[in-house]
Amino acid sequence: MSDLKIRRYSKADDKDLFDMIRKEGNEWRDYWGPETIDRFRDVLKDSEVFLACDGDGMCGYVRCRRDGVFGIYICDLLVTEAKRGNNIGRALIDHVCSVFPDEAVYVMSDIDGYYRKQGYSEKGRIFTVRE
Repeated sequence: MSDLKIRRYSKADDKDLFDMIRKEGNEWRDYWGPETIDRFRDVLKDSEVFLACDGDGMCGYVRCRRDGVFGIYICDLLVTEAKRGNNIGRALIDHVCSVFPDEAVYVMSDIDGYYRKQGYSEKGRIFTVRE
């Protein structure tokens, strides 16, 4: 996708970002639902967030957390359904790696098959203590 641009999120992107997430349906409701949207906006302020945009507008995003010691943790990776299969997710992850070249980058995943397909190796697991 030669017209793909990746840039840092700003507050001015809220409407487009939430519209894109909302289109993913109830699976992403914790991000856009009326009971949680304000909390998620606060999370965005404390995260490293990058947006993928092409000629059709916003088509993906990645949200990361820096722990200050061990590296960057990718918490969210989303590519719109219409744009999947075009290496946009990979481009977003590569962008994170380029912005933080001296830090390890990890993914917290619930879609392990995608990351295996990308050739990323597994290291450890995440366990739910409380939900």
